[in-house]
This record gives sequence, C-alpha cells and structure tokens, in this order.
Amino acid sequence: MKILLTGATGYIGKRLLPVLVEAGHKVICCVRDKRRFTVPPSIREQISIIEIDLVDTESLEKIPEDIDGAYYLVHSMSASKNYQELEKLSAINFRNALNKTNVKQVIYLSGIVNEQQLSKHLNSRKDVEEELNKGRYSLTTLRAGIIIGSGSASFEIIRDLVEKLPIMITPKWLKTKCQPIGIADVIQFLNKSLFNTKTYNENFDIGGPDVLSYKQMLLGFAECRGLKRSIFTVPVMTPRLSSYWLYFVTSTSYKLAVSLVNSMKVEVVCRDNRLNEILKISPYSYQQALQKAFSKIKSNEIISSWKDSYTSSGINFNVSDFIEVPTFGCFTDKRINRFDDRDLCIQKVWNIGGKTGWYYGNWLWKFRGFLDKLVGGVGLRRGRTNPSYLNVGDSLDFWRVIYANKDEGHLLLFAEMKLPGEAWLEFKVVGDQLQQTATFRPLGLLGRLYWYSVLPFHGIIFKGMLKNITKHNKT
Repeated sequence: MKILLTGATGYIGKRLLPVLVEAGHKVICCVRDKRRFTVPPSIREQISIIEIDLVDTESLEKIPEDIDGAYYLVHSMSASKNYQELEKLSAINFRNALNKTNVKQVIYLSGIVNEQQLSKHLNSRKDVEEELNKGRYSLTTLRAGIIIGSGSASFEIIRDLVEKLPIMITPKWLKTKCQPIGIADVIQFLNKSLFNTKTYNENFDIGGPDVLSYKQMLLGFAECRGLKRSIFTVPVMTPRLSSYWLYFVTSTSYKLAVSLVNSMKVEVVCRDNRLNEILKISPYSYQQALQKAFSKIKSNEIISSWKDSYTSSGINFNVSDFIEVPTFGCFTDKRINRFDDRDLCIQKVWNIGGKTGWYYGNWLWKFRGFLDKLVGGVGLRRGRTNPSYLNVGDSLDFWRVIYANKDEGHLLLFAEMKLPGEAWLEFKVVGDQLQQTATFRPLGLLGRLYWYSVLPFHGIIFKGMLKNITKHNKT
C-alpha cells in the first residue's frame, strides 16, 4: 500500500517510518525542507519525499492521487502566538487536498480531550480533529496523553527535574492525574490501526495501565534511577511562575513551558481501553516504559528527539535559507591548523558539544549558555541527540546543524542563541588542515558593539578549540 506520512521529520514520524516500511508499505514522506530530512540507507528505496507546506495550498498539489492511507502527525505548541489558527488552517488544507485523492483512511494522533475546560493546546488538537473529520475518507483519531520515550519532551523534562533537583518546591498542578504511555506502544497503535476497518470513523484514547499524578511520575522516575527525592507542592505558584520554573530548570523553551503548564492543569485520563482489545495490544507500565527509554539511551539508539524540532528554539526557518554563509557586511574569525590524523580530527568535530563539550573553555561556553537562558534563549541544555553522529536539522547545544558531510569533513552550524544578528560556525577539512570559521552578520549598531565586546574571548576560545581538535589524541 502507498502511505502518506506527514511530520516525517518529527519525533513520532521518524519512529513510525521504518515500521511502515518493514510492514511492506511504500511511504511518501512529507517534509517542509528536504535538506533537513536524512533518510536511512536501509529504507531509501521504499520511500519518496515531497516538499510541502500545509499553509501553502499550491504545494499540496504534489500529493499523489493514488495514496491508500495517510498519517497526520503535524502539530505545534510554541511555533507562534497564533498557532491555533495556523493548525486549523493546516488541517482544512490537508483535508481538501486529500479529498482529491483515493485515500481510504487518515490516522491522526491527538491529545486526550475528555475535560470540559481544556487548555489552548488541547482545544487546538480538538479543532484539528473536527476539521479532519469532515473529509471523504475514514478518520481514525488516537488520543494520547504523556508520551514516555527516549527523546520525548515529557521524558526529558521529567529527567531534568528529577536528576537536577533533590528537593522540589512545585506548583499544585503536580497533583493532576494523567495516564502516560510508552512511545513503543504509541507506534504499535499507529501501525496496527492502519486499514483496520474497526477503527474507521472512530476516536480512541490510548494510555498505559497506570493512572498517576505528575508528582507520582516524578517520584517513580526517581525510583527507577535509584535517587531519593522530596517534592512539596504549594498553591502560590501562578502559571507564569510555573512556566519560568520549568524553563530555567529544564531544557524546554519558554513558549513550550507555557503550553505545557496550561495543559498540565487538565486531567488526561483515558475513557476506556477498548482499542487495546481491538488491536490485541497490552501497553507497558510506566516503569517499563522508563526502563525501555534508558536502555535506548545507554546503547545510543535514540532515533528522534523533541529537541531537534524547531519548537525547541522557537525559531522557524528552512535550513536552505542559511546554508550559504554570507560575507558582505559580516565579521569573521577564521583560523587554520594542521592535523596528523584526518579521521580522528573529523571524529572530534562530529563529537563536539553536548557531554563532550567544546574542547576549550567549557566554563565560558556554559556561562554564555546561562546568559542566553536569562534573556529567553535556549542555552546549552538541549545538548545533542546522539554523542557521535549528526544529521542536518539536529540541535547541538545552542546551535542548529545546517550542513553535515562527514566524508567531506564539513560541518556548518547556525546559532539559535539570542543575538543582535546572525552567526555561523563552520569546520572544514582542506587537505591536511582544518579550517574553523566563525561568521557574524550584525544587526545595526548593537550587533557591532556585541561583536567587539566578545572579540577578546573569541581570540582565546576559538584558538584553544581549534588547537585541541587538531591535536593528535583521542577524546
């Protein structure tokens, strides 16, 4: 069967794609930017890629007529202030485009929306479902609450809180009930619902067997990690204070923190588990989902991470817009050093950031990340998804990977920290030399003042970084 997969570069889409291919389907991956989509060689022959923007109706004409099924895995909690209107418009455009095809079923992954009073985020999910349900196809909606898996936003936020804070003074919404589900089970539900006529024109809540408060989830995580933690809830923390609390303690962006806090005040508990019986699925418990997540982390098998989405930085752009590093009106810091071992030098470049650090003056990098968080930036807390490989579109501390070709020895990063301008950091192997170039395009007088104020630090940091990368010793 021919399946259309939207959100192919997203957290869920990246994990669902190989499962669909393994089931024998031909998958058409919908992406906004082809440069950002890295296709595993093992499945390259079974997929095709089309570049579409759900807000641009002309781009949707690329969707072929002969598709049999489709997944709608597109949503955002923090891309813009008017995300509700954009999500609704995207759903309408998608519905109209699919009405011109032979598609039999559309599967939409939504949120649990059983309460009368919903957050803006959950209301938006519900609106999207209503619009998709007006199509000529059969709609299957799977409504999930907190998804637990390596790289998921919920998992990483819980991890940040528990591993960083022995004692937590928390807002009262930590008493709210939810029903978490493991990412492996979500993928199973999505896969097994496809072309199952019992799921046509139905909506189902999907969740694990445990109904827990957020406080119980944090303590359960601590138990799984062998950590002793104390949590005290207080009624005085407003939503704004709660959002700042999440923002400074975890790796989430402030906009995402606001959406999460508003949603966490709403109970997300399943109405029933009838889909479990229809599809013969027995979901993992919360503790089992945690253990599976850490087994993936330990073996460096994290397929996707929410931190690699653009919502982690609040910046929305195409990689293609920044792959050409400008020269006119820019300041540059270019340094060149010889190396003895090409493979070792490139591997060091590919290991940069995250737990490895930046090879010189790490405390200065951390201080710069701290300053960035103070002014609403991403800081260094995103780290990196995998410690040894990089794909275009990945987040890397407060940078975004714009180009990555290991055979060429060429890595280009674009800055996502708060700056009065735009910045690039490039590593390029030429012969037996590594060229390291920092480029800054200032915005007005403030941008020029910024460059000259940090210039003395650049002289120290960039010189030391290049020297240690090209040094003949393993990291």
